[in-house]
Amino acid sequence: MTTGIGSLPHTDPIKACRLVLDTFDIPFWPQFPKLSFHELMIPQFSEGMPFVRMDEYRETMWIERDDSDALTRFYETYSEDVGILISEDYSKGLYTFIKFIEDKHFKFLKGQTTGPLTFTLGLKDSRGKLIFFDEELREISLLILKAKIKWQIEMLKPYADNVIIFIDEPILSALGSTSYIGVNPEEALRLLRETSDAIKQAGGIPGIHCCGKGDWPLVINSDVNIINFDAYDYAETISLYPTEFTNFLKEGGYLAWGIVPTTDAIREENTESIKRRFDTKLEELSKFIPSTLLLSQILLTPSCGTGSRSVEETVKVFKILIELKKLLKGAS
Repeated sequence: MTTGIGSLPHTDPIKACRLVLDTFDIPFWPQFPKLSFHELMIPQFSEGMPFVRMDEYRETMWIERDDSDALTRFYETYSEDVGILISEDYSKGLYTFIKFIEDKHFKFLKGQTTGPLTFTLGLKDSRGKLIFFDEELREISLLILKAKIKWQIEMLKPYADNVIIFIDEPILSALGSTSYIGVNPEEALRLLRETSDAIKQAGGIPGIHCCGKGDWPLVINSDVNIINFDAYDYAETISLYPTEFTNFLKEGGYLAWGIVPTTDAIREENTESIKRRFDTKLEELSKFIPSTLLLSQILLTPSCGTGSRSVEETVKVFKILIELKKLLKGAS
């Protein structure tokens, strides 16, 4: 089965949603970073965050504590039983997507959330301190993300038997670098597990998207059901943890192969070259993980979102993905 990551380069939500619904086995609501600053990864999930400041002209946002009662009001109104919405101004794709599917029903639909690590390690206070290192703001961020997950699943549930939510964590490829040397691995795991648990408690299926060289033991231990990795450039990193990934698959987990590149490499690729690359990567991984497991519990995706590509390149990525699926199905 095929699905996508989230971001698209479109500025026309109707055309984008139509493309997604015409393309994927598991449709997803699209994000439009070129349409609005609000639709970038961190701003999109920031509504309701106390002390948040935004300069849309400069496309920056930060946390600036003041003497207001913002914290008090947050704690007084927050409830684990109540979701926090993402407004249409911050998610044109979700609302347009719902309009497209309101008279339909699917086996699977997919949504996404910015992960708690990417959110707190990508947002600073007015002094330049990452809010991950502010215990109170880190915890509030987690609460808000969990509440938005609950709301999102409630929005999608009427139209699908199953709702998949990917936790988008591009920052995972940078953990352990000098920039994030103070990140406690146990705390990072707690944040991921709580996010995964929030998806399950709301009736969803948790997945995680990590581009680059992910911290795979951390990811596997986060209790997600689907791991989406960049199979185009980093498939070999999976082979470093053969026992862990074999057990993950034996326990019912799925690997989502991000095999079609969303980098400049897409300009030189076609369906045949991607099929050859997939076959090579599969053969290499099969030396460490049984191929029967790899092939029986597999999803196909682009390597990342296509928000930084052109619309034409995005269409090419999607077309190759669908043609690859047909080739693999014909070969099985």
